[in-house]
Amino acid sequence: MSTDDPVLAAIDADVKQHKILLYMKGTASFPQCGFSQRAVAVLKSLGKPFETRNVLADPALRDGIKKYSNWPTIPQVYIGGKFVGGSDIVLEMAESGELKKLVDELP
Repeated sequence: MSTDDPVLAAIDADVKQHKILLYMKGTASFPQCGFSQRAVAVLKSLGKPFETRNVLADPALRDGIKKYSNWPTIPQVYIGGKFVGGSDIVLEMAESGELKKLVDELP
């Protein structure tokens, strides 16, 4: 990961700083799309604190997060500094119990 780009460097620091981080459209209290709303609901169901970043507030962040993860869609969930996936993947992981296991193993 090249951190020559200041936006990518900021994202990298943010992802590494927070145990559970959701890049989404809107906020946790007011999601701006159904996929972001679903991701928030899944993360809330885990009962652990998580951070969110509203990509609609900053076009550079919106473009940067797609480059950072090499993933074309938002929302994006990061757990333990690693990209986990978008709304559908996180929902599947929650249903299988894999997501809870991943979160429970965080230091």
